[in-house]
Amino acid sequence: MRRPLEFLRRLLRAAGSPLLPKRPARPAGRRCTILVLALTSSAIAGDLQPASLATTRGDLDARDQARVTAVTRPTTDFSKPEPFELMQGGAGTSEQDVSRDAFSQSSTNITFEEEGTFKLGNALFRKNWVSSPSSTQASDGLGPLFNERACQNCHLKDGRGRPPQGDADTTSMFLRLARDAGSAEEKAAIANRQMLNFPDPVYGTQLQELAVPGLRGEGRMRVDYQEREVELTDGTVVSLRKPNYSVTDLGYGPLDPHTTLSPRLTPPMIGLGLIEQIAPADILAHADPVDHDNDGISGRPNIVLDGPSGELTLGRFGWKAQTASIRQQAADAFAGDIGISTPEEPRHWGDCTAAQAECLAMPNGVQERLGPVEAPAPVMDLVTFYSQNLAVPARRDLAAPDVLAGKKVFYEMGCISCHTPKFVTRRDAPNKAQAFQLIWPYSDFLLHDMGPGLADGQAVGDATGSEWRTPPLWGIGLTETVNGNSFFLHDGRARSLTEAILWHGGEAQKARDRFAAANAAERDALVKFLESL
Repeated sequence: MRRPLEFLRRLLRAAGSPLLPKRPARPAGRRCTILVLALTSSAIAGDLQPASLATTRGDLDARDQARVTAVTRPTTDFSKPEPFELMQGGAGTSEQDVSRDAFSQSSTNITFEEEGTFKLGNALFRKNWVSSPSSTQASDGLGPLFNERACQNCHLKDGRGRPPQGDADTTSMFLRLARDAGSAEEKAAIANRQMLNFPDPVYGTQLQELAVPGLRGEGRMRVDYQEREVELTDGTVVSLRKPNYSVTDLGYGPLDPHTTLSPRLTPPMIGLGLIEQIAPADILAHADPVDHDNDGISGRPNIVLDGPSGELTLGRFGWKAQTASIRQQAADAFAGDIGISTPEEPRHWGDCTAAQAECLAMPNGVQERLGPVEAPAPVMDLVTFYSQNLAVPARRDLAAPDVLAGKKVFYEMGCISCHTPKFVTRRDAPNKAQAFQLIWPYSDFLLHDMGPGLADGQAVGDATGSEWRTPPLWGIGLTETVNGNSFFLHDGRARSLTEAILWHGGEAQKARDRFAAANAAERDALVKFLESL
C-alpha cells in the first residue's frame, strides 16, 4: 500500500496546487486520515472544494447529523433484528415474492409517472442493437466489434454474470485489457488523471469476441482451472479452483507483451441509485490508507476525474471503483460492450483501435435526424433512470435464530471493517426516491488490498493490481434464485459463499482465518446470515 502523503502529493500536483506541509502523526483509532483531511483543501480545485470530495455533509443540520450518526452506528445487540433492517433498500425496497425477477422490480417509492419512465428504460435495457445499415435505423450501430447486443444479455435478469462453462458463451464475463504507463508522457497522464491506464495498442480496452458480418472477432477467452484443497481447523476440506486466463484465436496479431488480462463478471444492478446518493463524506470517513487504528484494514478511495465537470471526484462504481456515476458507467458499457456511441462516449466504432482499419471502415449507426450519436441523450436518460431505480429486495428470515447468530459472527470476525452495514443517503438527492434513506449495502465502497490470490496485476487509476472495491452484499442470497448459479468474486471462481470467503487475503486475511478456524455451526450461521441479505 502506498503511503498517504505520497498519494496526496501526487493528487495535489495533478490539480495544480501547492504541496501540503508535513503534519504530526495523528492518534491511532481515528478513521479520519490525512487523505480525508487533505481533500478539504480548497487547493484541490481553485477556491471551491468539489462537492464530490466534501468531507463534511452539507445537506444535514446538526440535529439530522446526530440522527444519522446514531442510526448508522454498528449494533451490539444480536438478540433481535434492528429497526428498519427488513427494508434494506430504504422506502424503495421491493417486498415482491422471491422469484427470478427479484432484481427487476422498480423502487416502490417512485411516482406513477416515473414508473412509466422506468418501463421505457427497461425496454431500452433489453433492446437488441443491430449492425449498420439496417431498416430499423434507431436500433442500428452495433459494434463493429462487440461482446453483446443488449445490456440485459450481460446483466442477466438484472443480476450477476457467470464465467464461461465449457463451450458456453462468455458474454456476462469479459477480459479487460490494459498496461501500465511506459513513457514520461503516459505517466503524466496517469498522474493528472487523464487516463486510468492504457489499452492494448491493437485490441483496445477489452477483448471483443463478436463482430458484425464481414468482420472477424478479436479472439476467445480461455479459462483453465486448477483445483486445490484447503483444510479448515475442524478438519473440513474445501476445494478452491484457481483460474488461469488466456486468449485463443487472436484475430489481429499478438497482444502487446505488457498487456494484462483482467476478467470482470457483470455485477447485479440493484440499489445503484442509492449508492450514487451516499454522501462522499460518509464514504471518505472510513478511509484509513496507513491503518492508523492498527486494525489491519487500509481502505482508500479511487479519486477519478469527472468528465463533464473536469473536477476530481469519488469513484464508487465498478470492480475497482473507477467510475463516478451510473450514467458514465452506462456510457462506458454502451461503447465497450455493445459498440454504441453516446454523448458521454461518442465513439461510433466502439473499442476499435487505429490498428484495426477494417473495423473503422465499417458503417456506423448515426442518424442525423436523431442526433450526432447512435444512442442520443434521451436514450441515456431512460437507461440511467432505469439503472438508478432497480429496487433492492427485502431481507428474508432476518429474525431466525441462526441468521441472528450468523450476523453476530459476521461482526465479531471483523467483516464489517470493509462491509460497512449502513448508510443514510443525501437529503438533497435529485430524486426524492433516493433522498434521506437508511440503506444496508454492506460495503464501504473503498479499495482494499485483497492479497496475491485475487490479484489481477492490472492498475486502474489509484487502484493497484491487488486492490478491489468492496462489493455490496445486499441481494447476494438471491443469486441462485435470480441467475441459476452461485458464482462469486470478480471472476466467478468461487462456487459458494464459503469458497468466496476462503479466497479473501491481504487486508481480509485475519477475517478469513477466523472463518477457517470457526466450528461448523458458526460457519453455517454466517452463511445463513449472508443468504438472508
